[in-house]
Amino acid sequence: MKIARFSHDSAISFGILDEDEEELIVLAGDPMFAGFDTTGERVSLNSAKLLAPVIPRSKIVGIGKNYSDHAAEMGGEAPSEPLVFLKPNTAIIGPDEPIILPPDSQQVDFEGELAVVIGSVARNVRAEDAAEVIFGYTIANDVTARDLQRSDGQWTRAKGFDTFCPIGPVIETELQWDELSIETRVNGKLQQSGNTGDMVHGVPEIVAYVSRIFTLLPGDLILTGTPSGIGPIAHGDTVAIDIQGIGTLFSPVAAR
Repeated sequence: MKIARFSHDSAISFGILDEDEEELIVLAGDPMFAGFDTTGERVSLNSAKLLAPVIPRSKIVGIGKNYSDHAAEMGGEAPSEPLVFLKPNTAIIGPDEPIILPPDSQQVDFEGELAVVIGSVARNVRAEDAAEVIFGYTIANDVTARDLQRSDGQWTRAKGFDTFCPIGPVIETELQWDELSIETRVNGKLQQSGNTGDMVHGVPEIVAYVSRIFTLLPGDLILTGTPSGIGPIAHGDTVAIDIQGIGTLFSPVAAR
């Protein structure tokens, strides 16, 4: 089931994308908390503006170097345990909203990733129970100021600028995470082509590991890492990230 958050007639609502992906079946409230009761209203997808499908209540958790080929292109090996970092929830933007390039950086890179949407309070979750705390999956772009990542020696500034976490277009609640193609195109040119089956640390292991560090809250996101092929973006570019079973996340790029 594909869940969208959208604006229509000056109101923000949640909806289920119908089988033809032409209409949104309007929900009575946020399905993460209010369930899937519908209002009986339908809204044409063409007349709605899709928004970020979730705004994390507390945090975005990133997992670094979780594909061996990406670790190699960064000049090292994949870590034996998940490499955890944080992005602020203020980095979130939705589909078709622009990534704004900060003047502080001369090299901003795209990173297409599968994102896990947490659906319930999760602390010390066992890997075998991880599915119980996952609401669904969406697409994320872990935008990174690569030069600042190198110069700072830690990743907070490089990962944390406003607009540095586009997500969407929907949350898919019924998805097998472990064999999904993931592709990133910039201006139509293929830059990344990977498969979630190549993750070094799988989703259940990541959820278990992260939930031992800090409590995960409903709406929190976990970005599961990017395949190789990352590269810079510039003013006027358009980034399109496609993940099998979810859809395509489009993001234009603009200078501040």
